[in-house]
Amino acid sequence: MALALAAGTPLLVYLVLRSRYGLALFAIRDSEATDESAGVDGFRTKLGVYVLVAAATGMIGALIYLQKARISPDAAFSVLDWSAYVIFIVVIGGVGTIEGPIIGVIVFYALQHYLADFGTWYLILLEALAIVSMLFAPQGIWGCVAQRYRTALFAVRRMLVRSYE
Repeated sequence: MALALAAGTPLLVYLVLRSRYGLALFAIRDSEATDESAGVDGFRTKLGVYVLVAAATGMIGALIYLQKARISPDAAFSVLDWSAYVIFIVVIGGVGTIEGPIIGVIVFYALQHYLADFGTWYLILLEALAIVSMLFAPQGIWGCVAQRYRTALFAVRRMLVRSYE
């Protein structure tokens, strides 16, 4: 189930963003005043995204609590369990991309595997790496790679290409 959610979530985000629904989301992001004139129902589009994200978050939360085998507030809202790690993964990988968090997860688990023996210094090293990344590569690892090699695995941006014939 975890593998299906891990593979299905980026695929679902990609499919939504490449559909007409994703185009409506980009229109809302750019200007809520002009999206209505283009025929986009902003309320229904936002509600649809909310319901889709709530369903995915609920499935992931259920899987996490099945793995932990207990439900308590400290398990759900612990800073060390999820909050700091999720921010680290997104910052290191790249904000605003589908590929960035995937790269961030790989880097995070590699660092966790090799640095976990350092105790509390492990967390200090993770946050120092996040700060250095924000200073020197604000777009994250994937952002640097995509900019350098002009590539995208999950291309969700639409570009106008003019044909000169």
